[in-house]
Amino acid sequence: MRTAKKMGIATVAVYSDADARSPHVLMADEAVRLGPPPAGESYLLADLILLAAKETGADCIHPGYGFLSERESFARACADAGIAFVGPPPKAIAAMGDKIESKKLAKAAGVNVVPGFLGEIDSTDHAVEIASGIGYPVMMKASAGGGGKGMRLAYSEQDVREGFEATKREGLASFGDDRVFIEKFIESPRHIEIQVMGDQHGNIVYLGERECSIQRRHQKVVEEAPSPFVTPKMRKAMGEQAVALARAVGYFSAGTVELIVSGADTTGEGFYFLEMNTRLQVEHPVTEAVTGLDLVELMIRVAAGEPLGFSQDDVQLNGWAIENRVYAEDPYRGFLPSIGRLVRYNPPESSETPYLSPSRLREGLGEGRAASANLSGTPLPQPLPQAGGGQEEAYTRVDDGVREGGEVSMFYDPMIAKLITWAPTREDAIDEQIAALDAFEIEGPGNNIDFLSALMQHPRFRSGNITTGFIAEEYPDGFHGAPADADLIEALAAIAAFAATAEADRARRIDGQLGKRLRPPSEWSVRIGDSDHLVSISTDGITVDDADLDIALEYTPGDRYVDAELDDAPLTVKISRTRTGFKLTTRGASHVARVLPAHVAPYAQHMITKIPPDLSKFLLCPMPGLLMRLDVGAGDKVEAGQPLAVVEAMKMENILRAEKAGTVKSVNAAPGDSLAVDAVILEME
Repeated sequence: MRTAKKMGIATVAVYSDADARSPHVLMADEAVRLGPPPAGESYLLADLILLAAKETGADCIHPGYGFLSERESFARACADAGIAFVGPPPKAIAAMGDKIESKKLAKAAGVNVVPGFLGEIDSTDHAVEIASGIGYPVMMKASAGGGGKGMRLAYSEQDVREGFEATKREGLASFGDDRVFIEKFIESPRHIEIQVMGDQHGNIVYLGERECSIQRRHQKVVEEAPSPFVTPKMRKAMGEQAVALARAVGYFSAGTVELIVSGADTTGEGFYFLEMNTRLQVEHPVTEAVTGLDLVELMIRVAAGEPLGFSQDDVQLNGWAIENRVYAEDPYRGFLPSIGRLVRYNPPESSETPYLSPSRLREGLGEGRAASANLSGTPLPQPLPQAGGGQEEAYTRVDDGVREGGEVSMFYDPMIAKLITWAPTREDAIDEQIAALDAFEIEGPGNNIDFLSALMQHPRFRSGNITTGFIAEEYPDGFHGAPADADLIEALAAIAAFAATAEADRARRIDGQLGKRLRPPSEWSVRIGDSDHLVSISTDGITVDDADLDIALEYTPGDRYVDAELDDAPLTVKISRTRTGFKLTTRGASHVARVLPAHVAPYAQHMITKIPPDLSKFLLCPMPGLLMRLDVGAGDKVEAGQPLAVVEAMKMENILRAEKAGTVKSVNAAPGDSLAVDAVILEME
């Protein structure tokens, strides 16, 4: 919509009841209600969307990221209704939408494909036979899947038997297709994709690659462009194969050819076709940042019949861009989905991407270009002569679809926002991400901001030595916050003591107090974790454990942030009051600081510690969701690791297993029940 407005094109939003107050509805010139929240009763009903387009007189429909299940039929319906579909032709969507058929087409077009079985799989036993023949590990995928849904990795026959039927169910629930195919899992894999763009005149180019290897449960978390692994020679080979595939199916508009790349193959030749996404990708902003091209504008112009106006030789990659997906999930509880109202939503300040006008990519192109007609028969406005492609100053961009006071519901994807940073170098782009994440404020549903910051600081990520197994390998026991070095802990102790001084100074100024006004303490005992620090505050500066600290900061009681400089480097810290001090959040972790006047602190050891209740005998629902299956009943004996129940949340099935052996005492829920977080499903003896 931002792009359309820049081009002078009016927009219409469609929405479900869950999105009635969403920003896209308020941004549009008109808005039309589709129906209730479930996507199958609103966003996936092509007839309702076409009716809305006709009622509002719309010339074209841009499907955004959606319509994964019936994209081809929707594109055909648009054509039959005389409304342009801002995307590829139906034939190309059909060819690439089926993962099984697309692999056959890719092989015929000379594209490298992963060894696997592309036929019909009759049963779980058949799946086991196929997997054994290919050789473990294998990947089971829903044929019509996407977005990380309908995928299971199997290292053994047991994994296939447990996961095959679940993969079929997820494929049917999310995409209306329960067919599954099995392929060899490439070990030490990197997920790299090529952005292609074509017009209706036979021109197709590739716009470089994106590295999307940082994934969790096969869903992308971090994307960057270019890839730290890809060489110019490799980029050319992958790009040419992607263009060959697009040309083989008569493709135009934006599309992404996804590849699995062997990180162990240093020749750069070990890349294989995974699938082609016939739509705009969530991660498209990083490509826009390094090419300076507005992909949405190009899609609209291509749909109107315009030629691209530039060739492969005109495409230049500039600098480095990184995108982090901010999800509504709790990394401290195994990344469980989270829902709820955004009590506070305050993203870092967003800059507009400095786009390079397509008509200015080549010298003299603008004057010699024939004016094309838009979908109403009148000339489209020519692209604005904006700067771009050669920017030098780093910038931050936030793409989101929420606002403070809105609600993250259980009906859709848990992504809250996309945080994009661009800088001349990869290291600078990563540092920009860390600073932006420190300034990203979300209260209400759980979120993964701490985890994203930890990823950006991780030495292995910063080295570029990453694979799709990065998160599982580096966080095998879950996420517990990014580690903080001694210097950061000392700085946090100083900030906590400084804030306590400010709070005490305000308290002493309250009117009507008996006696003379006391001065705030100048020495504080600050406990962070298991370590105590003596902090002295004076007009001469701050000392921590009798050592001077080079820190500058300001704090007024009530502030939610402290902007400090530590050794001349900026540091942003979120701060909130606790009963005995402050909670300080920065650099990928929250630290609870107990702050007491130095002369009071010794008495704290006499306080009785409250022991939390033992909940180990209860199976609690870890997230709001639907109880799909209950595998045990009262009186059943269970072993550690045995599946007890299956809960579906945000279209993903989650198997809940027994933490220890025991006997089921009672069952408190039944299949089909909608459960709240921490609802008791069953109790063990």
